[in-house]
Amino acid sequence: MSAQVLRSTLCVAPTHACLAGHFPGRPLVPAVLLLDALAGLLETRGQRMLGLSEAKFLAPLLPGEHAALEIVAIDAAQWRFHIIRADTLIACGRVRVAPA
Repeated sequence: MSAQVLRSTLCVAPTHACLAGHFPGRPLVPAVLLLDALAGLLETRGQRMLGLSEAKFLAPLLPGEHAALEIVAIDAAQWRFHIIRADTLIACGRVRVAPA
């Protein structure tokens, strides 16, 4: 299998409904929204995310900040992901996938 690379950008608007109760006064983008963006990017290639093999959330993403999402196929059943804001690694890990 030749290496497949998918890239996207993400930015959660400061008005997103989930932020109202997520650390009031200093909201952070919840990890579940980052994982939802990851799942959505995989779906564009006909892959369904089954679960996380490994995930590290290393820095917060604030509402309105832009981040790059990159995923690289390891094999037919796993992809490695990185979410990066400027020069800061926000999250990384591996996901298990299956055809949608």
